[in-house]
Amino acid sequence: MSGRLSALSPPRWPELFLLSLLLLGATPGPRPGAAFYLPGLAPVNFCEEEKRSDECKAEIELFVNRLDSVESVLPYEYTAFDFCQASEGKRPSENLGQVLFGERIEPSPYKFTFNKKETCKLVCTKVYHTEKAEDKQKLEFLKKSMLLNYQHHWIVDNMPVTWCYDVEDSQRFCNPGFPIGCYITDKGHAKDACVISSEFHERDTFYIFNHVDIKIYYHVVETGTMGARLVAAKLEPKSFKHTHTDKPDCSGPPMDISNQASGEIKIAYTYSVSFEEDKNIRWASRWDYILESMPHTHIQWFSIMNSLVIVLFLSGMVAMIMLRTLHKDIARYNQMDSTEDAQEEFGWKLVHGDIFRPPRKGMLLSVFLGSGTQILIMTFVTLFFACLGFLSPANRGALMTCAVVLWVLLGTPAGYVAARFYKSFGGEKWKTNVLLTSFLCPGIVFADFFIMNLILWGEGSSAAIPFGTLVAILALWFCISVPLTFIGAYFGFKKNLQLPPGSPALWHCLGQQPPPQLGVPPAVCVIAAFPTPQATSHVTFLQAIEHPVRTNQIPRQIPEQSFYTKPLPGIIMGGILPFGCIFIQLFFILNSIWSHQMYYMFGFLFLVFIILVITCSEATILLCYFHLCAEDYHWQWRSFLTSGFTAVYFLIYAVHYFFSKLQITGTASTILYFGYTMIMVLIFFLFTGTIGFFACFWFVTKIYSVVKVD
Repeated sequence: MSGRLSALSPPRWPELFLLSLLLLGATPGPRPGAAFYLPGLAPVNFCEEEKRSDECKAEIELFVNRLDSVESVLPYEYTAFDFCQASEGKRPSENLGQVLFGERIEPSPYKFTFNKKETCKLVCTKVYHTEKAEDKQKLEFLKKSMLLNYQHHWIVDNMPVTWCYDVEDSQRFCNPGFPIGCYITDKGHAKDACVISSEFHERDTFYIFNHVDIKIYYHVVETGTMGARLVAAKLEPKSFKHTHTDKPDCSGPPMDISNQASGEIKIAYTYSVSFEEDKNIRWASRWDYILESMPHTHIQWFSIMNSLVIVLFLSGMVAMIMLRTLHKDIARYNQMDSTEDAQEEFGWKLVHGDIFRPPRKGMLLSVFLGSGTQILIMTFVTLFFACLGFLSPANRGALMTCAVVLWVLLGTPAGYVAARFYKSFGGEKWKTNVLLTSFLCPGIVFADFFIMNLILWGEGSSAAIPFGTLVAILALWFCISVPLTFIGAYFGFKKNLQLPPGSPALWHCLGQQPPPQLGVPPAVCVIAAFPTPQATSHVTFLQAIEHPVRTNQIPRQIPEQSFYTKPLPGIIMGGILPFGCIFIQLFFILNSIWSHQMYYMFGFLFLVFIILVITCSEATILLCYFHLCAEDYHWQWRSFLTSGFTAVYFLIYAVHYFFSKLQITGTASTILYFGYTMIMVLIFFLFTGTIGFFACFWFVTKIYSVVKVD
């Protein structure tokens, strides 16, 4: 989620060009003749201590990420808790996407040597004196984190260390995290992970998982290179109250901390590690066991089939209108060559003189279309790269980096689309149009984002983005996106044509009424320095979007509309079908954001994206045709809002998801959830609204270009 931001130093500028690496596709592996791998994802070979070399490492480093909870939106960095800290070690550098997603990777004190078994090795011992305010505060923070079920996230060789356990229906689920501990309520009810052992039974007591059994699986390389590659890392959290903390033996009762405990409390952190060869798992498919344990792939296929049925239904309706009704209408209209017949026009042909009349608030509509085009292209390209495997979970932060960099670079089409449509709406305040395209929608998103960040700062969460990184994001916006938007608007406004002396359009440019027999295209003069149309030099003028029919000077009165052809019922109905195509996929996306589950089914998502585009287009065209037949020619805003209303259903579903699926508690977490949801809803509104407008614009232009108008 873009809301989970971490308190990191500002990202280095070269990292902002990760997209260029993604576009190149891959970088060569470390040795000549090796396979090609994604940037930073080449395999690492490991050997026993005595076989160590430059190409084969013996030491295995374990990194720790920030801790999070499904009951709170506030993640905390590892160092915020009083766990064992690494004495030394280099932090891996984060890219922009990791910063925005809240990745907070740090070195840990857990160090292993390849194929060297360790049993009950002491890492450190923490001692708390409850009479000391500082120690009591640390202990209370630890208790609160166990109460909210905060989870560790450990990483070995760029793979999550997973905790695998059995769930219902004999399924095995591998969680890429494990809890700090658990709590038995004062009524004896076991919360969260306390259900795994009957030894956790003391009332009003916390049990901390201070020991982990780690098992690392490896695959021996068979291609002539020495060493082995790690293919899985699994652990089992345990709790032991070590009687001799200096020489732990990992036996005895669990480590309990009573809620009313006082005096001295000692917690010894230990681990055991073992290694096992697995000949069945290759390095390239080592993520499969995690992804396969993720639930509900069969529901994805049900979702796709459900969406396809809706698309087929809509396509049939649209095809019937286009091929039968419209074909008959056009043939009938074109056969009317007598004046008497022409006076008896009916249906959508009646409004041909008003169909391209500029809408009210054309400035705002053109700005929304520009921003929506930017989001539409960004989404398509990002999902396309994700389908090719460039943005897999192994390539941390790549998805968000790709999306942000694409959004920044796509300022040009946003400016161009906004300028062209604003000019076709007859607008003249081009400076205001460009500024609003550059700042209105991005400004709303950034303002919401900044307010959420202030809440994170106030809560002391490591998700709060530091001031320096905010400046870096603003620099991307102001120094790259805004200038590109201006360039796009320049080309949009300056779609120039050189007119020779005596051209009919010069009458229009010079503010003079041309003879009626001259067909003057819609044009707005850029240079009009000549007194007569017979001037002896060329004149440059801007040609607006050419419409197939002329607009009458006097607007036609719209007849009284029936209930279902009024704007509001049509807009509300129009968003139902597109939402029906995506709501199952939406559940998995919200799960990945708020329940910290991995999302990897980008093939499904890309297919759903295509279905959404088709459904939005067809639903809008269908309703647009009905309204035109009812002689209501105000189609511009209605087409945008009809498909854009899908975002309102998105918001309603997000509210339902919050109350029915999440266990989030606390005012700050609730505000953060809805704050970030509003950002997603706005982006979705612009995205779907733009699809609907372009579909309806194409439809209207097409049908009025093939009908004869006197």
